[in-house]
Amino acid sequence: MGSGTWLRLLLTLGALWGVGARETVLGILGEATLLRIPHQLRERTVEFGEASWKKIMEEPLKKKFLLKISGGNPVEYEPERMRFHEQDFSLEILNTSRDDQRLYEYSVNKGSEEEVWQVQLEVFEPVAEPSIRILRRDSSNGSCSLALRCSSQRGDAVSYSWDSRDGGSGGICSGNGSDLALSFPLRSAAFGCVCTARNPVSSRRAAFDAAQCGSQHRGDPGVGTRLLVPLVVLGVILILILIVIVVIVTFRDTCGQICSVKCDQDPSRVTPDPSQVTPASATIYAQVQRVQKPQGTVPNATPLSCTTIYAAATGPPLAPDGAPRSPAGSPTPRGRPALSQEPTTVYASVTLPVA
Repeated sequence: MGSGTWLRLLLTLGALWGVGARETVLGILGEATLLRIPHQLRERTVEFGEASWKKIMEEPLKKKFLLKISGGNPVEYEPERMRFHEQDFSLEILNTSRDDQRLYEYSVNKGSEEEVWQVQLEVFEPVAEPSIRILRRDSSNGSCSLALRCSSQRGDAVSYSWDSRDGGSGGICSGNGSDLALSFPLRSAAFGCVCTARNPVSSRRAAFDAAQCGSQHRGDPGVGTRLLVPLVVLGVILILILIVIVVIVTFRDTCGQICSVKCDQDPSRVTPDPSQVTPASATIYAQVQRVQKPQGTVPNATPLSCTTIYAAATGPPLAPDGAPRSPAGSPTPRGRPALSQEPTTVYASVTLPVA
């Protein structure tokens, strides 16, 4: 017997035993999922008008009705989550969740017989866009060695595969799994590798340009990882020198301002208040000369001699406001300056009379 005969026989036995054929439907998490029935069961439903959709909660002990058709009229039990399509008797799950991953059953009541169709729903989260990370990179003697890893942040049952971007490069990018090892001469780095992340409900791709290996090292072998530490040390030294210069300049400006303030406050440069000046002593030098008598009158004439008299004098007393006071009854003539309080030397000549 052919395969078609065996299939019809299994369907017939399943109908007699209350167990029908089963198919698997793949649902996407968060999206709508449609559960369909074969064309043959649609005809049976139209013919008999008695059918139902059920969800098996704890196989095979408990089943929950989602929809009943009686006399051609449908009755929905979860209208907020399920939508029934009368044109083909399919059942749509509006927002598929992981709890919806169960076995569903559609049955047609043909009097004493029941024909059953079972749908196994499997729910998957779609794959997110993958990213390619360089695990290792070596460039020497004109060749490049790379170790790449492809990964996706989301998705259920994700598998990875590698291929060339343009289908060429001699299959250097071919591989399965998330990791790929490459080794090629830098002069032939004009190709790209593509990573594909897929699961049963989605597929996403990411590309890697092989020229990224040579662009860092070609023509500039001195800029490598081994020079990173000296560059960091040099940067730290330059920063420390800059800090020292800033501190010195700041200290110098501050010291200059302090010295300027101190110099402005030098007591020797302060002009004294005239009101607080004590009248100074004045030294008077006086020269006294004796008058000589006529010759012949005094036989024993004594030679003329001069006598110097030193006297101390002070200026007039100060007024209450600190200004010099003029002598009583002798007002200061107009146009003459007031008496000075500084020391004054007076030279006077006095002639003594002859005895």
